[in-house]
Amino acid sequence: MLYHLLTPFKDNFSALNLFEYITFRTAIAAIAALIISFIIGPWIIRTLRSYQVGEEIRPTGPQTHLQKKGTPTMGGIIILVAVILPTLLFADINNSMVRIILISTIWMGIIGFIDDYLKVIKKIKRGMVARYKLAGQVILGTVISVWIMKSPEFAEFSTKTTIPFLKNVEIDLGMLYPLMVILVIAGTSNAVNLTDGLDGLAAGLLAICFTVFAAVSYISGRVDFSDYLNIIYLPGAGELSIFSGAMAGACLGYLWFNASPAEVFMGDIGSLSTGASLGALAVLLKKELLLFIIGGVFVWEAVSVIIQVSYFQWTKNKSGNGKRIFKMAPIHHHYELIGWPESKVVVRFWIIGLLLALFSLTTFKIR
Repeated sequence: MLYHLLTPFKDNFSALNLFEYITFRTAIAAIAALIISFIIGPWIIRTLRSYQVGEEIRPTGPQTHLQKKGTPTMGGIIILVAVILPTLLFADINNSMVRIILISTIWMGIIGFIDDYLKVIKKIKRGMVARYKLAGQVILGTVISVWIMKSPEFAEFSTKTTIPFLKNVEIDLGMLYPLMVILVIAGTSNAVNLTDGLDGLAAGLLAICFTVFAAVSYISGRVDFSDYLNIIYLPGAGELSIFSGAMAGACLGYLWFNASPAEVFMGDIGSLSTGASLGALAVLLKKELLLFIIGGVFVWEAVSVIIQVSYFQWTKNKSGNGKRIFKMAPIHHHYELIGWPESKVVVRFWIIGLLLALFSLTTFKIR
């Protein structure tokens, strides 16, 4: 909004030239998101507490989590407000990629809100029926894929994806492209949802991932940088760095309140929306496979659940007695149950996430 309002006056006020630079708008969007989080965070937490929107803790989980019962949830509202406002203010909202990423975030935020509302307010233990939640993810993935395939600005690279470590190698998925988009969107949003189980864990990892995507967006949108690094050039992709910067700032601002001991939990409204936006960024930037490295900890968390459930069902069908590989899944609970303090699990997972993020950036030169 401000981008469109102020840039026409740049000839009269030279300082407004700053709004022409994506780097400036990314930085100011990140700072604005951080400040918005600090401003609205306490009010939202008080409001959630006054309406008794508290988290229910599973009795089968780690016993140390029982003391968290009643902690306000649905704190993902802080992230959504803090990321949407700066994006609308500082990004080019006429850019199709910006519209897609905003729609993805808002759509899954609505799905997450309904799920949280049913669980916390209506006291329906499982919240939204799983198939309805999956349907929401499938609809989003389908809309994004059709939008990309039908829009002229995506014509040259609509159904393609790039391969990490290989120079100028792209795979055209053709009619299978929508299936891949659906898998990425659903997989990422569910993986972030599974990871959101310890104070600060998901928020810290998300801030790292979105910071990386801010850099990838900027590079992909520059002819010179993308040519030098031999990656696909995506006109207009630089605008996504503004959203990514705002999301990183919003996650850090939320982390201020979610750090141990957490004053608020993000709930599904936060985990599903941030996960979907992370997946949508990977799709728009043609870095779907690189997402497995950037978001490696989220992948690890999701895979641990798949392994645990599959092994339990297999052993139950074979011997009548289900067995487990991990003490508990997702994997962060396994480390808690073997004696690691919660803060140690979180910090060590952050370190792994940071290492994977740095490694993902080196793939642009390791070719």
